[in-house]
Amino acid sequence: MSEHQPEPEKTQSADGERAAISAEQTAAEEQESIPDVSPQIWVGSLSDYNNGILHGDWIDAAQDSDELHAAIQAVLATSEWTKRSGEPAEEWGIFDYEGFGGLRLSEYADLSWVSAVARGIAEHGPAFAAWADVMEDEDALAGFSDAYLGHYDSLEDYATQLVEDLGYADLLDEVIPESIRSYVHFDVAALGRDLALGDDVHALPASDRPGGGVWLFDARQ
Repeated sequence: MSEHQPEPEKTQSADGERAAISAEQTAAEEQESIPDVSPQIWVGSLSDYNNGILHGDWIDAAQDSDELHAAIQAVLATSEWTKRSGEPAEEWGIFDYEGFGGLRLSEYADLSWVSAVARGIAEHGPAFAAWADVMEDEDALAGFSDAYLGHYDSLEDYATQLVEDLGYADLLDEVIPESIRSYVHFDVAALGRDLALGDDVHALPASDRPGGGVWLFDARQ
């Protein structure tokens, strides 16, 4: 993955192109294996709740904000409190949610934000939830495809692939005498740590994925 070759290396040429192709292939393979995820929110009527009634319903969150608003109004229109009192139910809250990975939604989360995140998760899978968790601006969500580097078991595994993709191991074979080659290696563990500490990559725990690991993103995007 050429976007993260260690400094001060500046030239990419064929090695960089090969790493870029490898990154595209990895992304394509992951896209094919993305599980079906349907983010949903449970919206409840606050008028009902404040009067001892639990009234609400699950709503598909992966729709545009206008459709989401209409769905919420449909829930409020069947308010039990309204039936009893004749008073319209106008206020609502997100009482529960699922399909958002480790991302936390507040009770009064902005519908436009919820919609954008949910649609991103439905399209890209749970990695998008991790991305949304570090983005504070809705417009920044659109940068997911450019920033996403893939899922790895660890930062060390990413650094190992990076070294291989950029051909650095082959370079060592060319310049280091065979008699001492077995004693020379890249410290991929240190490389992985430095990439994260140097703000080259965001490494976010994939706690909601079987086997764990990390979601990796280009922090410079």
